[in-house]
Amino acid sequence: MDDTHISLAHGNGGRYMRELIESIFARHLANPDLDVHADAVPLPLNGRDILFTTDGFTVQPLEFPGGDIGSLAVHGTTNDLAVAGAIPRYLSLNAFIEEGLEVATLERIIASLASTARATGVSVVAGDTKVLRRGEGGGLYLATTGVGMRSDHALGMNLVCDGDVVLVSGPVGDHGIAVMLAREEFDLQGDVRSDAASVLPLTQAALAFEGLRFMRDPTRGGLATVCHELLRATGLGVRLQQDDVPVRDAVQSVCDILGYDPLYLACEGRVVAIVGREEADGLLECWRALPEGRDAAIIGEIGSAATHVQLCTALGGERILEELEDDPLPRIC
Repeated sequence: MDDTHISLAHGNGGRYMRELIESIFARHLANPDLDVHADAVPLPLNGRDILFTTDGFTVQPLEFPGGDIGSLAVHGTTNDLAVAGAIPRYLSLNAFIEEGLEVATLERIIASLASTARATGVSVVAGDTKVLRRGEGGGLYLATTGVGMRSDHALGMNLVCDGDVVLVSGPVGDHGIAVMLAREEFDLQGDVRSDAASVLPLTQAALAFEGLRFMRDPTRGGLATVCHELLRATGLGVRLQQDDVPVRDAVQSVCDILGYDPLYLACEGRVVAIVGREEADGLLECWRALPEGRDAAIIGEIGSAATHVQLCTALGGERILEELEDDPLPRIC
């Protein structure tokens, strides 16, 4: 890492964030149990593995169409456990509250968090609060830790094979565009809602397929960043079909106007799954039978013939999807 100061781009999920984690955090904290690439890590406890994850949330605005920072904290943390093959059970919660935040706003957000936790089947069992001086925070920051029970189905990027198929459980980019429109910075209006939701029904259904290799929720950096993680971990290229990647018309329209690419925008209720070719159609049919996966699609494949993350365009050409560098939408999750 050659940078001398931290920028917002160091938190966007792309190259700068990867270099920051690898060059400072992983270098100093290195131990056999530290996996900087995992959504959640297994820890042995009384003869059975639990899965453990931690996360932080700094979204602006605090409330947006389809959710708020409270529901987002529950979904974000439990989804990391779910895509790692676990059933979420417990959360801890740390709240960093800025002086001047309206008490009514705080109560709405925590009530939303509690309601979302109940709906997801998790309990908040520990926590802490800190109050920051005015101007030292974004109104409210949340930090969470999640614990879940691990399934017997092994998952990992190391299991991905040449010829495997890439699926996504629904349209991409909804969360990023919903939050951006809620900021009212570009004098644009729309009815896009965040896709923030629990992905547990999707992941539990997918675990029934023996050919399932890996799952990830495409949050910061979006779908393209998940593909780059696969490329780095496996050495196998990723080839996506543009016509097959589901993107809502309203999301694509905003992206076209402002120059964003929905493949790099955060999702908060989607799953990217890698599965053996022989079971891809079965998993697709299974997901589409669920309300959470009715717009699921097969969007590409893993292959040694490709050396990059490539997008086969609607016009028959190919475009290399570079690793994300500049942050398109800061403070998004």
